[in-house]
Amino acid sequence: MKFFKRTDIIIIACILIVSGALMGIYRFNMSEGDVKAELYYYNDLINTVDLSQGQERKFTIPQNENILLQVYEDGTIAFIESDCPDKVCIQTGRISKPGEFAACLPNGVIMKIVPKERDEKDVDLVIGQ
Repeated sequence: MKFFKRTDIIIIACILIVSGALMGIYRFNMSEGDVKAELYYYNDLINTVDLSQGQERKFTIPQNENILLQVYEDGTIAFIESDCPDKVCIQTGRISKPGEFAACLPNGVIMKIVPKERDEKDVDLVIGQ
């Protein structure tokens, strides 16, 4: 007695191929163009950082001076210091591709990467409280 029939394997293979192709197309389309980082403090946009300048700098946000962020020369950004208890935001590391995000939830700070040229149809990661 067979567990899978031949047609089951063909259907599963087709689903995997189609989903892999769609994921590849999505990744390819999202990686084009210049990007910026948007910083939110409890769902309010507080800062936009251009990541294509190629200048390394560190900065804090005015709402919480204990959170230190760094922009790197290679166009990435990361949390490097925070007073939150678990430090998940720091462990996220550098982010640089559209759709990636890092969050310091105890402090209410969300950082997401978006294309510089945004369309109104683009999906937004911050959707409310």
